[in-house]
Amino acid sequence: MSDLKTKHCQACEGFTEPMSREDAERGLGQLDGHWGIDEAGHSIQRSFKFKNFHETMAFVNAVAWIAHIEDHHPDMAVGYNRCSVQFSTHAVGGLTENDFICAARIDALFD
Repeated sequence: MSDLKTKHCQACEGFTEPMSREDAERGLGQLDGHWGIDEAGHSIQRSFKFKNFHETMAFVNAVAWIAHIEDHHPDMAVGYNRCSVQFSTHAVGGLTENDFICAARIDALFD
């Protein structure tokens, strides 16, 4: 999973098993330290804070564009000055490299 920001998501049809917890922890190590893995090891999530609604919506639109380009879509919860993003590859019932690629691309918005 080297240099996740430069990779692109792959179609999920070839995956038979979700990523192991150990592999997911390694992937998490390549992301901003604010990402976390749920207790079951099936998803990664991060919460973002913003100054106002306008900045929040700009972020949401940027994430939507990343999801569109990569054809890999997160679950998002949006409020006035906050947004939570959660990735999981529903086709396999857990995490794949695609989840970490999209998370790294979101992290790159703040580089």
